[in-house]
Amino acid sequence: MDQVVNQDIKQTLNFIGGKYRPSSSNKTFENICPVDGSVASIVHEADKADVDAAVKAAQAAMKGEWGQMPLTKRLDLICNLVDGINARFDEFLAAEVADTGKPVSLASHLDIPRGAANFQVFADTMKSHHGESFKQETPDGAGAIHYTSERPKGVIGVICPWNLPLLLMTWKVGPALACGNAVVVKPSEETPQTATLLGEVMNEVGIPAGVYNVINGFGPDSAGEFLTQHPGVDAITFTGETITGEAIMKSAAVGMRDVSLELGGKNAGIVFADCDMDKAIEGTLRSVFANCGQVCLSTEKMLVERPIFDEFVSRLKEGVEAMKVGVPEDKDTNMGPLVSLEHRDKVLSYYEAAVKEGATVVTGGGVPDMGDELNKGAWIEPTIWTGLADDASPITDEIFGPCCHIRPFDTEEEAIEITNDSPYGLATSIWTENLTRAHRVAPQIEVGLTWINCWFLRDLRTPFGGSKQSGIGREGGEYSLEFYLETSNICVKL
Repeated sequence: MDQVVNQDIKQTLNFIGGKYRPSSSNKTFENICPVDGSVASIVHEADKADVDAAVKAAQAAMKGEWGQMPLTKRLDLICNLVDGINARFDEFLAAEVADTGKPVSLASHLDIPRGAANFQVFADTMKSHHGESFKQETPDGAGAIHYTSERPKGVIGVICPWNLPLLLMTWKVGPALACGNAVVVKPSEETPQTATLLGEVMNEVGIPAGVYNVINGFGPDSAGEFLTQHPGVDAITFTGETITGEAIMKSAAVGMRDVSLELGGKNAGIVFADCDMDKAIEGTLRSVFANCGQVCLSTEKMLVERPIFDEFVSRLKEGVEAMKVGVPEDKDTNMGPLVSLEHRDKVLSYYEAAVKEGATVVTGGGVPDMGDELNKGAWIEPTIWTGLADDASPITDEIFGPCCHIRPFDTEEEAIEITNDSPYGLATSIWTENLTRAHRVAPQIEVGLTWINCWFLRDLRTPFGGSKQSGIGREGGEYSLEFYLETSNICVKL
């Protein structure tokens, strides 16, 4: 049964065991489009019975056809998902834009194609994946052979964020399925439509029922908590806020389930006086304001060497004020709304705190007037500050909005110290034409990802993840396979 439409409002159902089904308790909630405040869909909230059914469907798939399927056939099916998504590209694009409000130009070039490509990337990675073997000498001279054997972990709970809904979901589901696991996906309550739509593609390409399941709902006392506490879930992967990650770790500790957590960040950019200014400004405009600042890798604090500080602030201000905040369908739109009015309230609270704590507002700082038809949406102005103390709340807290603070520094050592003085450790960018300096500074920054003279340049084979309160574990290439596979050693005495 496909998703249904009732009274002209789309119903976002749960997808369990290869079929769409409403909530067992008949509980629903509205999925609001952040562009104009309209209802994008009615979402059916999964209860404990629904979550249990999804986990049991995944367990049955592991014991059935999927668990016995040859690797080559499994990977062929996964690769077919790429064509399946691309064949329905416009549907995925419309759903993603309705949920997030992001510009069509961004979602059509990043979210949907990269979301589809993740299946190909991890199928290819699995094709070339191999174990290890070791020959051991023994006292009798005959020796022994050790070799590794790998098996899927089983049922993976996948809890996804709302900022890049399809891309970050398939970033987890792709390697999980390539390794032979089954998944129960809990998309964000803010952005459930593309995860749900993917169920149709799974059926179309022949993925067995129960391999891919979707349960909708919230976190505490809802689908998220029911999933992480379910004893049938063998491992949990999550991208989102640090405080939620801590709660998931506590749940996972019962039964000693493995976790992979990509959490919050308060990322700094370091701009040295010998940078290429044009590159630094262009890169910073993207790293601060792309996706309305709703990217875990976004830069929220800029450290600029004092000799070029005034020029950098002036040029970044010019770049921001040339941006167009507008509706997703306008090809000239650089920035859409935030994901929700609730999230806008959070971001605006930091805009207000910045002023109270002594910031100079270089540009922005409020809510734009978008006209009567759009003012119910979650619009906000891109914002730059200077003049805040290093312990001010907009400097220490992750805001997750289109804003940054710029402060000067005088020495390389000072920039490193300020950058590392944070409980987070996700990403940083360094802008300098002195590559000796770049290679000297980069290893001293306590983060999982460092870019030099670029931002968001990703090779999907490389490790992705944070340190400190920014996460546990690494994703990407072979690093993802390590999480989704259980490795054993087999010893043969010769």
